[in-house]
Amino acid sequence: MNKMKSRTTTRMTKDQKWVMASTAAGFSLENMDIMFLSFALTPIIASLHISQGAAGFIGTITNLGMLVGGAIFGLLGDKIGRVKTFTYTIFIFAIATGLMYFANSLPVIYILRFLAGIGAGGEYGVGMALIAENFRETQVGRMTSVAAIGGQVGAIIAALAASVIIPRFGWNALFLLGIIPVILTYFIRRHLNESQEFLAVNKKIKENKVKISIKRLFETPKLALQTLGLMIMTIVQIAGYFGLMNWLPSIVQEQQGLSVSKSSIWMIATIIGMSCGMIVFGYIMDKFGARIAFSIFLIGSALVLFIILKATTPFTMILAGMLIGFFSNGMFGGYGAVISRLYPTEIRSTANNIIMNVGRAIGGFSSLIIGLLMQYFNLTITMMFLSGLYVISFIVMILLPGFKELAVKNTDYE
Repeated sequence: MNKMKSRTTTRMTKDQKWVMASTAAGFSLENMDIMFLSFALTPIIASLHISQGAAGFIGTITNLGMLVGGAIFGLLGDKIGRVKTFTYTIFIFAIATGLMYFANSLPVIYILRFLAGIGAGGEYGVGMALIAENFRETQVGRMTSVAAIGGQVGAIIAALAASVIIPRFGWNALFLLGIIPVILTYFIRRHLNESQEFLAVNKKIKENKVKISIKRLFETPKLALQTLGLMIMTIVQIAGYFGLMNWLPSIVQEQQGLSVSKSSIWMIATIIGMSCGMIVFGYIMDKFGARIAFSIFLIGSALVLFIILKATTPFTMILAGMLIGFFSNGMFGGYGAVISRLYPTEIRSTANNIIMNVGRAIGGFSSLIIGLLMQYFNLTITMMFLSGLYVISFIVMILLPGFKELAVKNTDYE
């Protein structure tokens, strides 16, 4: 079946199913890899006798690797194709993660986590570009959100695997599971095809010798403003996610005196809330437009954070976690949908990777900032800080002209 024709049908074609399965699986395995480090960090500190600062830099260097990988593979995705690049990114982070089994010193861990970050950082933009080019505009919000839910599945798998493997076999053995994605690359190369849209644009680029570079994201004042604005929004998105996920379990344990096992139930409930939020966000975006969807979820995120201050029982803490997860991470897939529609096909992969990974590199420092706020102030001040970030993101979104254009284009929802 002609792929351009397939974008107008209601039911998913075989190619569309493979795109969704591959991107969701890729995001799941990527997030699983990232969460491995979260669960293994305490055992790493104990076994290697390193400081918390040195251990904290493991996560930082992973984020820096993501920024480098985002730039490299974003450009490659636009030059040589989404499918080839997608398999390269998965292969790199899978091998680097698997090799962590043999890591017995901090320098080796730094090197392997940087390499894993390079692979993981390149995956997001390529996956989002694949979805954007294989589905109608009025479906992209839902499809990118569904793919993003794969990341939440990966977090749950990582939590379950860590609870079983680390106590019995040690933290090194946990990372051996990271080799599984290598199998996924075989199926991707065998069943996934480039879209007709990309092939047509890529052919014109080669014929006209058009140069693809990061500078394209800033080539006009309007485009530069749009790129910087979206970077601010992704910084807030990542800052909220990492800050909340790294610290809220500790807050729950401290406020309610819950055990680690019971706080794990809270974490799973929060992840379920995130997944529900992604589904609802994607539906709202496709039906009413990106501006309305982001407005609801950014304002909701700014307000719902304060619920945690009023939670006085384990049940209300779980409910608060679900609501916070619903709003704060429900938007994640939406960024890929927006970026994919605001930038032309020839730089779509580059735009997604650069913008999202700048958010990861800078937003990832929120854990440190929140830790300091909680050390010197109180939980109310900490929640006010995070709430203020969401308000800033809302103001930026309202001011960006691209969101107004998307709202107009999205009136043909079916």
